[in-house]
Amino acid sequence: MLSRDDLQDVLRQAIANGGDFADIFIERKKTTGIGCEDDKIERINSGIDVGAGIRVISGEATAYAYTNDISREGLMKAAKIVSHAAGENKRDITFNLTEVKPVVDFEFQKVPDTVPTDDKVALVLQANKTAREYDKRIKQVAVGVGDVMQQVTIANTLGNYVEDERVRTRFMINTVGASEGVIQTGYNAVGGLVGYELFDEFNPEDVAREAAGRAIKMLEAQPAPAGKMPVVMAAEAGGTMVHEACGHGLEADLVQKRLSVYANKKGEQVAADIVTVIDDATIKNKYGSFRFDDEGERGQKTVLIKDGELVEYMYDRLTAMKEKRESTGNGRRESYQDKPIPRMTNTYIAPGKDDPEKIIKSIENGLLVKKMGGGQVNTTNGDFVFDVAEGYLIRDGQVVAPVRGATLTGNGPEVLKIVDMVGNDLGYTIGTCGKDGQGVPVSDAQPTMRIPEIVVGGTGVSDGPTIRRIRRI
Repeated sequence: MLSRDDLQDVLRQAIANGGDFADIFIERKKTTGIGCEDDKIERINSGIDVGAGIRVISGEATAYAYTNDISREGLMKAAKIVSHAAGENKRDITFNLTEVKPVVDFEFQKVPDTVPTDDKVALVLQANKTAREYDKRIKQVAVGVGDVMQQVTIANTLGNYVEDERVRTRFMINTVGASEGVIQTGYNAVGGLVGYELFDEFNPEDVAREAAGRAIKMLEAQPAPAGKMPVVMAAEAGGTMVHEACGHGLEADLVQKRLSVYANKKGEQVAADIVTVIDDATIKNKYGSFRFDDEGERGQKTVLIKDGELVEYMYDRLTAMKEKRESTGNGRRESYQDKPIPRMTNTYIAPGKDDPEKIIKSIENGLLVKKMGGGQVNTTNGDFVFDVAEGYLIRDGQVVAPVRGATLTGNGPEVLKIVDMVGNDLGYTIGTCGKDGQGVPVSDAQPTMRIPEIVVGGTGVSDGPTIRRIRRI
């Protein structure tokens, strides 16, 4: 990596022709991926990617250039390109780079480089074997483990200088069950801002059994009923709904472009008063956690909706400058080849006071969602459609039978407004969130929640008006 004096020279070159702000992001990233399909190891990939991105912000315009030549000469060349693109009168910007210290720290106990490839392969093969032995109806299994070791250096014309190391490990398994012409899948994934100590917390064989068990349960399930009914979202379903139907709409770039249903609603009641939504990059070892975002801002905890009231959006540097305020530490990018944009980190609905078991017992006829699948969301109006990967009928307060083929259709803000019970638990899921062609690691979570009425799509027969009964307890 270059010296601070070299980086200062590069930044001065970047704003030589004008601009309000300039920064540089230098990255060295090593990735490893191992995949097993058809009962054998199909791929072992490993690679190193090195490069830098230089940005100049001038008003509301951004000039960005990237290069994999991180020598002083290579960076000066990229800086000259963005300096000409800025195209503004010269300004006198004085700065000296000073190191920024994080407010939170993370330890990595089993760094991927120290784990032999043979051990990683053995882990994958054992999970594959466990899933296939779970039930003879499991016909296909795909298992993958991946790890990323990333070193970054970030500097800007505010005088901030950041060095950071990030280690992420992820393990995933997808199973396919088939019987009598019916095919169902079961998926499971775990991961975090951790090394291979991830598997001290999550036994890969247990993860495999859960995925295989989900496929078999759905094979044996009856068709889901259709109609409006109460729905209990279990904590283990994860926060897919809050991430998609709410979180993206609270990212400042969509708000400023009027592409969010939450635009101009700060200070308004946008959810039930028992609903609080938080984005927090400082949670220990979660998949979306970090010490610093990709603009060198410290990781932060940001309350977005407090007791139902919209109190904050998620900002990166550019969107914050437009409103003459500070970033919330949500500037993220996939790599040095990408500009940072406002992104979620670990987004969740805060736990409430209700006993999860009592929430289920309060339902006479309804649906329990234990695992969410894919779906679609319109951030402009909040409308969504989600698949239910694992669901169960609730009858007289008891979970009675698995159902398959269910979908949830509704409007994010409207659903959050009618939530009337929030559990004292919290369950996380992980994923790679896509936006503007970039993918970044995130976690999302929610407690067990009761939604009094939502449209459930299915191919089964509903129980008519009785499907909407709930008990008040």
